[in-house]
Amino acid sequence: MAGKEKMTRDDQKKTLGKVMKYIKKYRIRVVMSLIFAAVTVITTLYLPILTGNAVDLMVEKGKVDFAGLKPIVKTMLIVLAITGVAQWIMNICNNYITYHVVQDIRKDAMDRIQIVPLKYLDGHAAGDIVSRVIADVDQFADGLLMGFTQAFTGVMTIVGTLVFMLRINVWITLVVILVTPLSFFVAGFIAKKSYSMFQMQSKERGAQTALIDEMIGNQRVVQAYGHEKRSLEQFDEINGRLEKYSLRATFFSSITNPATRFVNNLVYAGVGIVGAFFAIHGMLSVGRLTSFLSYANQYTKPFNEISGVITELQNAIACAARVFELMEAEPQEPDKPDAIELTQVKGAVELKNVSFSYVPEQKLIRDFNLTVKPGQRVAIVGPTGCGKTTVINLLMRFYDVNKGVIAVDGTDIRNMTRASLRSNIGMVLQETWLKDGTIRDNIIMGRPDATEEEIIAAAKATHAHSFIKRLPQGYDTVVREDGDNLSQGQKQLLCITRVMLCQPPMLILDEATSSIDTRTEIRIQRAFEKLMKGRTSFIVAHRLSTIKNADIILVMKDGNIIEQGSHESLLAQNGFYANLYNSQFA
Repeated sequence: MAGKEKMTRDDQKKTLGKVMKYIKKYRIRVVMSLIFAAVTVITTLYLPILTGNAVDLMVEKGKVDFAGLKPIVKTMLIVLAITGVAQWIMNICNNYITYHVVQDIRKDAMDRIQIVPLKYLDGHAAGDIVSRVIADVDQFADGLLMGFTQAFTGVMTIVGTLVFMLRINVWITLVVILVTPLSFFVAGFIAKKSYSMFQMQSKERGAQTALIDEMIGNQRVVQAYGHEKRSLEQFDEINGRLEKYSLRATFFSSITNPATRFVNNLVYAGVGIVGAFFAIHGMLSVGRLTSFLSYANQYTKPFNEISGVITELQNAIACAARVFELMEAEPQEPDKPDAIELTQVKGAVELKNVSFSYVPEQKLIRDFNLTVKPGQRVAIVGPTGCGKTTVINLLMRFYDVNKGVIAVDGTDIRNMTRASLRSNIGMVLQETWLKDGTIRDNIIMGRPDATEEEIIAAAKATHAHSFIKRLPQGYDTVVREDGDNLSQGQKQLLCITRVMLCQPPMLILDEATSSIDTRTEIRIQRAFEKLMKGRTSFIVAHRLSTIKNADIILVMKDGNIIEQGSHESLLAQNGFYANLYNSQFA
């Protein structure tokens, strides 16, 4: 990661190139913005000429040419109106481009999150990913909008002003041109220093978001274990680093404007001195000198704006780089071109010489073999970290095996589409998840076309119907974020109901009743009995009393099956399973 903390100039160019690809899509709006920016600049630069002409008509006391001033004033009003309209249209175009580009980037980022392998999400804090998609994209939008709004007009103003000044007096214009490089040098020097600070600021902001997300989401645990002080210390550490980089970034960005203003004042003073010399010797009228001083001011003003834009763009590019890093994460291996759709599933499952590890140096599952006939119930038990959940991850193709084969109905699951495989497996996890929406919306997630009768029947089967009816709006009750207005047991019942409604040919129950009281669990087990009848089922359980009726019980330890058989046969062996079972009822 250390190599990524400091981006090279080439990296910045690459990031800018990626941004330009998104902007290219809206090139018509870009052209319109440029046209109206040009109109704005031309009309703005035409005003000093009119002002100078007006000054020349009233430079002598008592000899004001009112007849000549009248058309000049009318022209000035028309020019001002055109400037206002052109600027308004330009801003509309810039806003459209910016926020559509941001929309496209966020969409692509979310699309990429959907296809990255699970190991990527497991390897990055959720808060950091959220920060990239939300905060970093917002920062990028601010910089991009400023770039469009001020950079276009700024550059055009500089070029246009030089053209107008050359028409008035070449020698005075040369004074301006000779001092200009100094402004670029100052702005460029400071921009290099500020970029690395903005990049570190963005990185620490992501770490802070991740910690806050973690602490708020698990505040009960934090308080239960008296971890508040340590949490605050961690927060203070990150907040301190964020403060340091933010202050440095702000410092470098804040000196950009005063430094360029100093150079610009030199330009203005030089124009004033040289212009006065020419005016005294009759080589330049007072009105023309007035126009020139106005141009000198307008010429220097964009440098201040552009210096601010450069600073914002530095921040925007740093944020964009973090977003693009997410968007360019290696996607999961796509389905094979000839991948089959899994249909009419019987439920025969076979694992042949399966080996798998999350990291190469830490072996987890080795030479795992298992044959499951259609309709059989397979219970997987063992101590924490033995590989029970890993087997489930492999069956669902959240991870692919390192070696060996997992087959369903004789076909390697790598030769079938992930969507069809997962649609044929109903899964209830220990960790419940409910989306924002009504109770009904959460139940029909897997079957949006389900009828009201089917929904109620599924809820009754899982004993969820009774508590749903007691809710304020019944099935139309809105579930708050992650179901915070429901108990853990109620959330689990809804997740079970969701599977009950789909009635898939295969089931995975990973500690599915862990959050339900014993009385409710008994009723749920009856519902599961009905649900599992004729369906191949994999049950991960710590409570061994819930798996007595399993056809096969696999006892795992350190990634290997150390015992296998029915409940009675394993008890008769008086081995690891018997000790485990007896310890729960001692």
